[in-house]
Amino acid sequence: MDLQLLEYLQTYLTERRKALFKEVLSKRTRHFTVVTEDVYQMHNTSAVIRSCDVFGVQDLHVVEARFGKRVDKEIAMGAQKWVNVYRHQDVGLCMEILRKQGYQIVATTPHQNATLLHEFDVVPKSALFFGTEKMGLSDLVMDSADAFLKIPMYGFTESLNISVSAAIILQEVVTRMRVEGIHWALSEMEQLELEFQWTKNSIKSIDKIIERFYYQKKS
Repeated sequence: MDLQLLEYLQTYLTERRKALFKEVLSKRTRHFTVVTEDVYQMHNTSAVIRSCDVFGVQDLHVVEARFGKRVDKEIAMGAQKWVNVYRHQDVGLCMEILRKQGYQIVATTPHQNATLLHEFDVVPKSALFFGTEKMGLSDLVMDSADAFLKIPMYGFTESLNISVSAAIILQEVVTRMRVEGIHWALSEMEQLELEFQWTKNSIKSIDKIIERFYYQKKS
């Protein structure tokens, strides 16, 4: 990352926007990450991206094994500028990658002998897997999960829409995470990298501006 370039690009931002970046970055986390598996309806994935942004979760993993790439055309009111979306075609490889990053695999499901949301231990780094309302998560995820999590329900309905489930769970675990005394914040380097990324995402004709910067630097 070119710090001189970042400093130059920030001249295109207002002081308010630069201050907002700093404030939001101080509240971002990778202690939790979210994984959606084969969600067909694009608006649901869009809503999950918005929830990640709202609750400060930086990374979303999208597994697209069954239906192919369906995220591109309807992404969430600009939230994709601020949330990193990683795409996978194989859920097994996705779980392997996340485990190497130190995450436990948590399957959200209403049907298992799962931990109730308010009793869930927020201390371990956790990748929260969400399936569709109709099909749920795949057998591979259910068989491989380290923990199971469910939202308490008291009516006739046994499941919630994925976007609703994600919002409820993230609000609970992120709120409790912040009071547990665990190290959940991004490192200084991670914050700087995201500041660079968000700055570029905020500027029109960014490629031409970067090209001009390096041209002037050579001259």
